[in-house]
Amino acid sequence: MDVIAVKDYLTGLQQAIVDRLAALDGGTFSRDAWDRPQGGGGVTRLIEGGALFERAGVGYSHVYGDNLPPSASAARPELSGRSFQAMGVSLVLHPRNPYVPTVHLNVRCFIAEKAGAVPVWWFGGGMDLTPYYGFEEDAVHFHRTCRDALSPFGDDHHPRFKQWCDRYFFLKHRAEPRGIGGVFFDDLNAPDFATCFALTRSVGDHFLPAYVPIVERRRDLPYGERERDFQAYRRGRYVEFNLVYDRGTLFGLQSGGRTESILMSLPPVVHWRYDWAPQPGSPEARLYSDFLVDRNWV
Repeated sequence: MDVIAVKDYLTGLQQAIVDRLAALDGGTFSRDAWDRPQGGGGVTRLIEGGALFERAGVGYSHVYGDNLPPSASAARPELSGRSFQAMGVSLVLHPRNPYVPTVHLNVRCFIAEKAGAVPVWWFGGGMDLTPYYGFEEDAVHFHRTCRDALSPFGDDHHPRFKQWCDRYFFLKHRAEPRGIGGVFFDDLNAPDFATCFALTRSVGDHFLPAYVPIVERRRDLPYGERERDFQAYRRGRYVEFNLVYDRGTLFGLQSGGRTESILMSLPPVVHWRYDWAPQPGSPEARLYSDFLVDRNWV
């Protein structure tokens, strides 16, 4: 179990993603290093009000403490009360152009320890795409890249992690998915540390190839108030999921993490409408009928 190697990878991944996104936007990411009084800290990198990204946050954190928070021990109640350390990179990108989808990536490692017992570790993460106006070419590309990230580790991984993603990023109170999914996994600790770490690295390394070509195809498409209004309405679903269901958000808040860094995933402009529905046959309706459905994109 090489904790230093994991930390080195995560900090390098954050920097590589920030460098590529800054080149796409033409702006500069701010750097906010923070300390957690209970132990650990992190670095938050942010573009707000950029030419391409209305908000783009890429965070690295490494926190530790005496008691594993409830959100982290929910699936493993026998670990409750153990000391822990958790490290990861998490990002959410909210582009300005409604034809460029929002995207999320997270890769993380947890270690739970107790005197006299063997340390328990696991990896988790994934990436998922949330378009406002769907393009089949983009959906296929994103899902194929997710498949490619997992294929070296067995043909069963992508179908299983895709279904896991579809189940996880689902708003039960709306009975609809947040977006078109991707891959998601958690509590990964078999067959061994090296393999699980390699799989997690592969997911992180495939993020830019999955997302950047979509940005480059859609960033210059013209749009108006109608498209921006629909984008702001659908962003409301993003907020609802992150505040009600997201385990990463809950872990960050329960563990005493930095609130500003935890909530940087929320979009800067959001609208809610009462009992609204798109006009039948409209591009907005097509998002629901053709994209926010269970599909095998690869």
